[in-house]
Amino acid sequence: MKKETKEPFVRISKRDGLPIWHAMLIRLIAIVLSLVVCGIIIYAIVKLDPIEVYRAMFKGTFGTNKRTWVWIRDIMMLLCISVGLAPAFKMRFWNIGAEGQVLVGGIVAAACMIYLGDSLPLVLLLIIMFVGSAVAGGIWGGIPGVFKARWNANETLFTLMMNYIAIQLTSFFVAQWEHPYGSNSVGVINPTTKSGWFPSIFGQSYTLNVIIVMTIAILMFIYLKYTKHGYEIAVVGESENTARYAAINVRRVIVRSMVLSGAICGIAGFLAVAGASHTISTSTAGGRGFTAIIIAWLAKFNSFVMILISALIVFLERGAIEIASQFQLNDYVSEMITGIILFFILGSEFFINFNVKFRSAKTKEDAK
Repeated sequence: MKKETKEPFVRISKRDGLPIWHAMLIRLIAIVLSLVVCGIIIYAIVKLDPIEVYRAMFKGTFGTNKRTWVWIRDIMMLLCISVGLAPAFKMRFWNIGAEGQVLVGGIVAAACMIYLGDSLPLVLLLIIMFVGSAVAGGIWGGIPGVFKARWNANETLFTLMMNYIAIQLTSFFVAQWEHPYGSNSVGVINPTTKSGWFPSIFGQSYTLNVIIVMTIAILMFIYLKYTKHGYEIAVVGESENTARYAAINVRRVIVRSMVLSGAICGIAGFLAVAGASHTISTSTAGGRGFTAIIIAWLAKFNSFVMILISALIVFLERGAIEIASQFQLNDYVSEMITGIILFFILGSEFFINFNVKFRSAKTKEDAK
């Protein structure tokens, strides 16, 4: 008597580990496939040569020296927020409030420029702005941390609601500092004296942005990988019960990590005001707080990998703007291209973390 057994058509199993080069190859294949799909959709919808569209994306980012530096500036802004989210997310604390933390940091930076700009030297003013923005962001991030640690509040809803409070707070100060009157905006702060603006270093206005953010990224990498606090964050993220068994003060780790996360996001607000727009508005964060979640998660909280992913995301954003302008397309087409590419990149993570096998043949066994 023979017994026939069939394997499942699809078998999915968790990978024990994948070499870095293999994972990067999967991501590269995903990007190539996404470009092919985007090309087909572009031709089907607007009858444009996909190669010309991709060339326009490249031109929109690297067409001039100024565009390249704007790309670098935007990378630093996005990277700063992503790095700020790393300790919270590694601890499995879902900090969705980066937008609000950026805004309160920007409010403090703008206030320093308005009220102290004419009375302090530039270096001292920038230091005060930096510290003030970090403190404001740290407090804003620490509030949900305390509620989570003390009363086990839902951090996702709490931090999300804090975003709306920060937006309304920003609207209040915009109304207070409105200039010119009736414009419903603050306008460029200190356009004549440039008090509180980042100075040019090596002939570039955004060099200080790079120095500050890269320093923070390196320090965060060291902090999470080689320090006791970083180890505690990892243990709490894996299991709070295990952390308690190991005599780790879980409440302290939660509050401390959220204060750190909020402080770095607050510094991003300082960069946005002092090193980029030189103004404050409800759109200062620009949705980057949510984009940074994708970056931090894809990078697995590795600061150096975040640099590459941030560069790709900003390249897509800048390229989408150029496509819309050059080919007179609406924003929906350009955003669709960005969305498709991100979808493929996110989907590639499934194949990096899981092994997928299809049934090749029937397995037969002789029953004895």
